Amino acid sequence: MSVSGPDANLYVCGITPYDATHLGHAFTYVSFDMLVRTWRDGGLNVNYAQNITDIDDPLFERAEATNVNWRDLADSQIELFRTDMETLNVIPPNNWVAVSDVIEPLVAEVKELLADGRAYGLTEDGRTDYYIKTSDADYAAPHLKDIDLISVFRENGGDPDRAGKQHPLDPIIWKGVVGDDFQAEGARPGAWRPGWHIECALIGRDYLGNTVDIQGGGADLVFPHQEMSLLHMADFHPEVTVRGQMNTGMVAYEGHKMSKSLGNLVLVSKLLQRGFEPMVVRLALLGHMWDSDWEYTDEDLDRAERRLTRWRRANHTGGAGAEELLATVRARLADNLDTPGALDAIDEWADANEYNDDRDGAGLFRDMCQALLGVSLS
Repeated sequence: MSVSGPDANLYVCGITPYDATHLGHAFTYVSFDMLVRTWRDGGLNVNYAQNITDIDDPLFERAEATNVNWRDLADSQIELFRTDMETLNVIPPNNWVAVSDVIEPLVAEVKELLADGRAYGLTEDGRTDYYIKTSDADYAAPHLKDIDLISVFRENGGDPDRAGKQHPLDPIIWKGVVGDDFQAEGARPGAWRPGWHIECALIGRDYLGNTVDIQGGGADLVFPHQEMSLLHMADFHPEVTVRGQMNTGMVAYEGHKMSKSLGNLVLVSKLLQRGFEPMVVRLALLGHMWDSDWEYTDEDLDRAERRLTRWRRANHTGGAGAEELLATVRARLADNLDTPGALDAIDEWADANEYNDDRDGAGLFRDMCQALLGVSLS
C-alpha cells in the first residue's frame, strides 16, 4: 500500500443505496479511512474518489417491493450512509460521485466503444443491451485461476448463459436502449441503466487521472466487479495505471456473511439506537485486521467499550511516554495497517498511565487517537 508520492490516488467501490449501512459496509470504509489517515500522516496528498451506484437493479427491485419511489429510497439511504460515516469519524472522499451524475459521459463512452467495434448489441423485445468484447486471455490472471468464473459471474448479476453473447463473461455496458435512445422511457424504473463495471472505470479515470494507486472495496468485489472494471480501463483508458488493490475481509453474523439477501444485517444506526457510542462501534471494527474475515458478536462492542473507558481514564490521569507510544502506533500502522496491534499498544500504555500524574503527554495522546485512529476521547 505504499506509493511513490507525493500524491496518493485512491478509488473505493461505494454502496448501492439500500439497507445502508451495515457493519460489513462500515468495516470496509473505516478500513480505507485508516489508509487515508496513515497516508496523510506520512505527508501524502490524498485524492480519494468513491462512487454511489444509485441506478441499479437491486435498488429498483427494493423500491418496487416496498412501494417507495426509487429516487426517494436512494436519497434517503445515501443520506443515512453519509450520516453513519460522519458519526464514525470517516473522512469523506474528495469526490463522492453518484452514477446518476455521470450518465452523459457514460453514454459517450459506450457510443465510442460501439463505433470502434469493441462492443456489440443483443436485441430482445425492441430493447438492446450492449456488451464489451472480452476473451479467455482477459481472465487468465493467476489470482483468478481457482475461481469458478462463470458461476461467480452468474451469482453476482452477470448473464453468462444469455444466447448470442460472444463470450459468456462479456460484461454489459448499457441495458435497455430503444433505437438510438440510451435513456428510453420504460414501463418501470430500471428499464435502462449503465453497466456496473464501466461506471467505476469512468469515475476512476475522470476523478483520479492517469494513476490509481489503490483500487479498493470488499473482498467480494474482486471478481467480477474489480476485474471487469480493470478490463474497461485497459480497453478504453489505456493510459490509466492501477498500481495495486486492497480488498477488505467479510463480516459475518449468525454463521453467514452479512448480506441483504439473507437479511442478517447489523445496521450501524440500530447499534447507535441501542445506546452504543459511535467510538465504541469504530473501535470494535478497528479491533480486526482489515483483510480478515470475522464474525460479529456483541462481545466486540463490549470489548470496545472497556477499551474506550481505559483510554479515557488514562487521558485524564497521565501522559508519560506518549511520544514513544506515537512512534509505536505509527510503526504498527505502517506494517500492513495493523490496527489490532496499534490498539493493543495503546492498551498497554493506558494501563501503565492509569495512576500516573505526568500530564505532559496527555494532549499528544488525545490528538494521536483523533488524527491517526479517528477515535475521539471527548
